[in-house]
Amino acid sequence: MPDLAFRIEGAEVVAFSAAPQIAFKLHVTNASPAETIHSVALRCQIQIEVTRRRYAAEDQRKLRDLFGEPDRWSQTLRNLLWTHVNVNVPPFQGSTVVDLMVPCTFDFNVGATKYFHGLGDGDVPLCFMFSGTVFYAHEGAHMQVSPISWDKEARLSLPVKVWREMMDMYYPNSAWLCLRRDVFERLQEYKVRHGIPTWEQALESMLQAEEAVRS
Repeated sequence: MPDLAFRIEGAEVVAFSAAPQIAFKLHVTNASPAETIHSVALRCQIQIEVTRRRYAAEDQRKLRDLFGEPDRWSQTLRNLLWTHVNVNVPPFQGSTVVDLMVPCTFDFNVGATKYFHGLGDGDVPLCFMFSGTVFYAHEGAHMQVSPISWDKEARLSLPVKVWREMMDMYYPNSAWLCLRRDVFERLQEYKVRHGIPTWEQALESMLQAEEAVRS
């Protein structure tokens, strides 16, 4: 029966994709090199292990929306689920390397986006948890099927600059903000009523008015 081990060897931004993606280099090794692995239907859950790094004062300020005030972080700082992805591993014997493609979003309603954006530099500790099904044959026997248990894991410290480079490539000098439709309509009415040509200028006008009231 196959005994697969997993290791993440690195990560790189996928250029010219329809949407932002990071390709993680996944190294798969079978403890029994004589076995022919016909394919692996692999599932992967990726978690951000937020307690495995330190946070500068500026990081803490930007992450308040996610974790609250820093004096409560001992209670609120918990691992974040980033995403689930699937990959089909082609036939191999011994070991192989495949790309684990992870789609990314710049939607600030998503916790992972808030987290990545809130970090100034350093690394993001990631945990990859694997499951799935292995299709294999041993010493000329018929094809057999074996499950992969959830105790198979791999870890990687992803540099924050990789995520930033990706978002700068796909969304240069911009960010995405999703609004409820009624809020959007109020904003649009404000924009039209004041004859403001762009959405950025409409928001700047509202922010300036709010700052004037506070001062």
